[in-house]
Amino acid sequence: MKDPEFRAAYDALEEEFSVAEAIIKARAEADMTQEEVAAAMGTTQTAVARMEGGHLPSTRTLQRFADATGTRLRISFEPVRRKASR
Repeated sequence: MKDPEFRAAYDALEEEFSVAEAIIKARAEADMTQEEVAAAMGTTQTAVARMEGGHLPSTRTLQRFADATGTRLRISFEPVRRKASR
């Protein structure tokens, strides 16, 4: 990605994509539909679809999702790779 504006926009959305990807993966591994997860969470299928679509849920909602899918919520901070200076 050579265009700096495109790169900045992509980087800004990367966290949302990774959260959505993790949510989709957890639901698939639990072999549950969006409707089943929603029922276990006490919410709607639309809310689950929004989470899978990239809407960033609160940590409380993420914990309810983890409980519903039989998974453990883990949030971590990782060092950012810095570009070497020339």
